[in-house]
Amino acid sequence: MQVSDQGLVALMQHEGIVPGPYMDSVNVATYGIGHTAAAGAPDPADLPLGMPADLDTALADVAAVFRRDIARYTADVLKAVRVDLAPHELDALVSFHYNTGAIAQASLTEALNAGDRARAGALFLNWKKPAEILPRRTAERDLFLHGTYPEGVVTVWQVDTRRRVIWTPARTLSAAEALALMRGGPVAPAGPLALGSRNARNRQIQTLLTDLGLYTRRIDDEWGPGQQAALEALDVRKSQIQSLIDGE
Repeated sequence: MQVSDQGLVALMQHEGIVPGPYMDSVNVATYGIGHTAAAGAPDPADLPLGMPADLDTALADVAAVFRRDIARYTADVLKAVRVDLAPHELDALVSFHYNTGAIAQASLTEALNAGDRARAGALFLNWKKPAEILPRRTAERDLFLHGTYPEGVVTVWQVDTRRRVIWTPARTLSAAEALALMRGGPVAPAGPLALGSRNARNRQIQTLLTDLGLYTRRIDDEWGPGQQAALEALDVRKSQIQSLIDGE
């Protein structure tokens, strides 16, 4: 039994992707998709600092490590759990174990093995430190109990040479792009965007426009009227600047 495609994307959404070594919220050296030395090689402490020069190659390396980690953590879950699991239950448990490493000793595993799925689901929320992990734990509980998968994109974050994550996306991946990366193949060519399109790259465009003070609406996947107006305002500013340069 393996983690489903939806489960892989959900876990990648929870973890995010950082293509260089960083210190997580509890000061553990981490890399890629939540990889730590506890999962085996590579040791994040030994990896080159900062953003890679070739992001595509770096993402392929991250995916290779993630595939190994998923196989290990899935095996741990299947060893610890002695009852049959639905695919969404396995996905939730692997996500939990990937983050905590605690499937063997967690009280939720004991409840599950005793046949009490409702109690097992509730016990996901016992693991709520640090405080910022609670939304993830709630999502894992909902996935385990109800098969509810999170929506959204997988974000590739930037990182500096002091092992600090920069919370500005370097790239965002749709579910299809994330799965293509996981399977070791090239991500499909992006293709052009236009008004009315829905694509994760619109989030990047909107983020940049927000930084310029031109976009004030909710950041999402759709090129709507707000993004269109912001791009038109950007064209006006570029034209004004060019006029100044040309001395007009």
